[in-house]
Amino acid sequence: MSFWKKLFGGSGEARGKDEPAAEAIEHNGFTIVATPFVEGGQYQTCGVISKEIDGELKQHKFIRADRFASKEDAIDVTQRKARQIIDEQGERIFQ
Repeated sequence: MSFWKKLFGGSGEARGKDEPAAEAIEHNGFTIVATPFVEGGQYQTCGVISKEIDGELKQHKFIRADRFASKEDAIDVTQRKARQIIDEQGERIFQ
């Protein structure tokens, strides 16, 4: 890969940050979708937490610095982090 492609992000890797990598799961009335993406040859922790409140779908997207060699490991950690966020903050994450 050329210097310019590396510098300006032309890695050629599909990033698809908002594409689900796994089936949605439920936790305490919230929906969790893991969306890890490839960054630097590894999968980075990324996901979306959503919940319908008063007829409106609220979403909270999060990215963590954690990176993994396998997509499955990234999905597991993303789901665990999302559960932790929900347990600690509940609906406050949408404020």
